[in-house]
Amino acid sequence: MPLSRSYKETIKARVERDPSFRAALFDEAISAFLEGDTAVGKALLRDLVNSTIGFEGLAEELNKSSKSLHRMLAPSGNPRMENLFQVISVIKKNEGISVKLSSSYSTGEER
Repeated sequence: MPLSRSYKETIKARVERDPSFRAALFDEAISAFLEGDTAVGKALLRDLVNSTIGFEGLAEELNKSSKSLHRMLAPSGNPRMENLFQVISVIKKNEGISVKLSSSYSTGEER
């Protein structure tokens, strides 16, 4: 049975109406990057950009071409850390998201 809405349309609609979902999507993207899963992190950022500021708006904010930003967040994209953090910063500012890191440090050894 075919789906009534595409995945992208469903995500976009939810992101547009639910600020807590936007923040959770952003949090998952950052967590994916920190865990080394860059493919998932880029996909989630791409969904956020498409559903919020758009690639044209992001390009304007960063003074970069939207084509370059599309390539950067594409599955085969390999963004430089500086560019990636610029994208993250614009999304944070645009969405009013604040980031607070907390960690529990573990060496894997029992004490």
